[in-house]
Amino acid sequence: MGLITDFFGMLFGSNRNVLVETAEVFRENAENAGARSAEAQAASLQQFAAEFQHVRRGWFDRLVDGVNRLPRPLMAFGTLGLITSAMVAPVWFGQRMQGLALVPEPLWWLMGAIVSFYFGARHQAKGQDFQRSIAETLSQIPAAQPASRVARRTLRPQDNAALAEWQAQNGI
Repeated sequence: MGLITDFFGMLFGSNRNVLVETAEVFRENAENAGARSAEAQAASLQQFAAEFQHVRRGWFDRLVDGVNRLPRPLMAFGTLGLITSAMVAPVWFGQRMQGLALVPEPLWWLMGAIVSFYFGARHQAKGQDFQRSIAETLSQIPAAQPASRVARRTLRPQDNAALAEWQAQNGI
């Protein structure tokens, strides 16, 4: 009996599990990997939120942002105006289109590139503002409660009043 006890003591004794330790050499421990991933993500979000915490926009930034909102509506209304002018004054419209036909093709390519870069930059700026607002929101989660605990608490089905009512109605 002492030999078996010594064997199991060698495998599982002194708060060690040789089998698990050996298996972890060949395959990553999923639970530890998840914990490391959650810690890395929380640290990344905390750093991102701290980076943009004190960003205050002045009157000039708000003015430029307002001016940057003009091209899309102006282009849309301008196109509708061209369609209307084609119906109301076809001769005037035809003269303007003949003038556009005289614009060289490289100039059209240049205008297309400028408009594409403008809208692309605008899209990227708005996307970064959205990410900044998400980081600010996530930074307001209480530091005493890890995100995983908050997520588990919000996802418990027994705390869902609508689900409890539906289960009561359906006899579940």
